[in-house]
Amino acid sequence: MLVKASMLTPAAAIYVLMLVVPAGFAVYYSFTRWNGMTSPNQPGPTWVGLANYEQLFRSEAVRDTLLTTGLIAGVGAVLVNVAALGLAVLLQKNTRTNVFARVVAFYPHVLAVLVVGYLWQALLGPQGAVNNVISKLGASPLPFLSDPTWALWTMIFVIVWGLLGVQLVLYLAGLQAIPRELLEAARIDGATRWQVFRSVTWPGLAPSATVAMITSLITLLKTYDIVVSFTGGGPGGATRTLAYNVLFIEFTENRRVGQACAQALLLMLIAAALSFTVLRLRRRAEEGAESVG
Repeated sequence: MLVKASMLTPAAAIYVLMLVVPAGFAVYYSFTRWNGMTSPNQPGPTWVGLANYEQLFRSEAVRDTLLTTGLIAGVGAVLVNVAALGLAVLLQKNTRTNVFARVVAFYPHVLAVLVVGYLWQALLGPQGAVNNVISKLGASPLPFLSDPTWALWTMIFVIVWGLLGVQLVLYLAGLQAIPRELLEAARIDGATRWQVFRSVTWPGLAPSATVAMITSLITLLKTYDIVVSFTGGGPGGATRTLAYNVLFIEFTENRRVGQACAQALLLMLIAAALSFTVLRLRRRAEEGAESVG
């Protein structure tokens, strides 16, 4: 018992120091007013109770960023998982062509997110390569980043493109874990491809799909880097996310540490709630399948 405890102590200490302690400070600062600096006029954090949370829920800007974040997370998670599942089914056989296609699909994840943003900004910006080609063809340039609606959906496309490779790997791993005997038995019984997928492949992919959905939701809720390098939160704040609002607006520009921590905690609670919801739905589906069986 003592040996096991001694082996767990370093990991537990790192976890407490790197996660629990900072989270505790964030909770404390969310109930204070502080600009992050100590001076004679501002000796330290000033306790204000729930004032930061009251201001958070009254702020129209925060409501707009929450709506934008929710749209990016919801639509992006569905799109990236549907695309990754479709590609995984197409590329599950270990042929040279499929291996090359997997590498190409995973390549965007190798690049830093900031680099991805600058790359697509150079392609889709007002003076970018795509609009230059369109202008030379005699057509009007498209407002990829100058129109609020266009900018938001363009950013969602770029985010999905960058996240696709990781989700593809998860689904490929899930497909390879499905016993071949089950698939062969279904085909011998005369099942069509769709029937095989619905009755054998999809139930076998359920654990991978759960992990993929949760990881994609959490990743999309934390969207920050791509906003900085791709749109800068514009036009007119249409692409500002809650993470961008916390790190760039409140913490860096306004230096309102308490308000930034309150928003960060709200984001953490939303991510936790969504994760537990997905897990709960998955557990209910498993219980329903067992009761039917």
